[in-house]
Amino acid sequence: MVSKPRLALGMLVLAALAGGLLALLIALDVGAFWAKTLPLVFLAGGAAFAQSLGLFNKTPKD
Repeated sequence: MVSKPRLALGMLVLAALAGGLLALLIALDVGAFWAKTLPLVFLAGGAAFAQSLGLFNKTPKD
């Protein structure tokens, strides 16, 4: 089962980091392909990594 608040907070953090990455890429004047692709790859990769670590799973209440 997925914890909705933990998922929302995790994705908000990843979106903020991807926005910072986008701002950095624009400041470095990279091409449009990289400015579009790298933040999306960062979001997808970060979410997959967090899910594989089990950060979004609910802990059972005993």
